[in-house]
Amino acid sequence: MNYQTQSLRRALAADYAIGLMPAAVRRRFEQLLREDAALRAELAQWQESLASLTEASPEQPVPERVWHGITARIEPQVLHVPEKRPFWNWLRITAAMCSLVIAVTLGVIYNRDSARYSATLLTADAQPALKVEAHENYLKVEPLTLAAVDPGRSLELWAIPAGGKPISLGVIPADGKGRVELSDAQKALIGKPIALAVSLEPKGGSPTGQPTGPVLYQGALAAL
Repeated sequence: MNYQTQSLRRALAADYAIGLMPAAVRRRFEQLLREDAALRAELAQWQESLASLTEASPEQPVPERVWHGITARIEPQVLHVPEKRPFWNWLRITAAMCSLVIAVTLGVIYNRDSARYSATLLTADAQPALKVEAHENYLKVEPLTLAAVDPGRSLELWAIPAGGKPISLGVIPADGKGRVELSDAQKALIGKPIALAVSLEPKGGSPTGQPTGPVLYQGALAAL
């Protein structure tokens, strides 16, 4: 190796000053130093330059923005995790959802069970006496100006098809308020052109299947 090459001498001096030389190379370089004054001068320049790097620098105030930046980097980051809802909040939400489901269900049931036909039955002198609403499976009856019925008699409701014989729909309560359940055959009559009539019958209804007493109220069943 030609140690007289200026670039090599400069590199070796720098490595020695910094402390990067392997042990064997360092011993050889130190031997060269004892024999080469110019090389010692080159090393001295490097050591002087490196020494200036270790001198204490005058204290300088750190700008506030720098401290804020450092703090932001070293402080734990806050994760924006959704706040856990207390048990009672979830309970209220669940109750509200259940109420909504119940309301919808009841609405469906109500709509399915709503009255589809109605009739107002009149007396012989055209006074409203009884209101009848036809639902899917039953009739709802409600008194308007119903006359009192003897305990030994019953009011029986009849469907009278056009050109046909009266068909019993059942006995209604003595006070005229309540429900009359319908059989499948009776349900088939609802929706057809029929008139409704109420006759006064023996207790429990007509024994013959046809009206036997006076017809007290009557009216036509109409779609709502």
